[in-house]
Amino acid sequence: MEHPTDDDVLDAVGPQLRALRRDRGITLAGLAATTGVSESTLSRLESGQRRPSLELLLPLARIYDVPLDDLVGAPRTGDPRIHLKPIKRFGMTFVPLSRRPGGVHAFKMLIPAQPRPLEPTPQTHEGFEWLYVLNGRLRLVLGERDLTLPPGEAAEFDTSLPHWLGSADAGAVELLILFGLQGVRAHVRTGADRSSQAGNER
Repeated sequence: MEHPTDDDVLDAVGPQLRALRRDRGITLAGLAATTGVSESTLSRLESGQRRPSLELLLPLARIYDVPLDDLVGAPRTGDPRIHLKPIKRFGMTFVPLSRRPGGVHAFKMLIPAQPRPLEPTPQTHEGFEWLYVLNGRLRLVLGERDLTLPPGEAAEFDTSLPHWLGSADAGAVELLILFGLQGVRAHVRTGADRSSQAGNER
């Protein structure tokens, strides 16, 4: 398989910048006013007539709220592959599913099978967590509560409370996790919420 050349990577930056700007509903004039980069330079950058430089890309990455390597190292158009780098901590594997700085972060968490269930070792830290069990049986120790969650069940909690996640039966467990800093949490809307909102708009 051929790897993209430097020219290929640079050629892909312009369309990526245009797509980000349009996705966020920002005009070239508005972007120029926010970044201090002239409208003509931004237009030439998006069309490929101007080569991207670090000086130009840094303010754009801040405005679009994306990591800089998303602008210069993203897969080429038409390539659907996403390269995720697993993180191993406390004997578990965390696969990051989001790369947006700040806000809520999404992970897939894998708890490996063990010869026997582990003893809980609760920890505390700032933040708020929402989780959903995909496979296996999750044991969630939260303060004085000791819960077992089968596939399809979800939980949310303040991580300043002592908590621990592990396997309820020593088998492998897969779950999705949304984690946000204190005051930032996932908002789940139900059909009842939408019906109520529709009624209020009448």
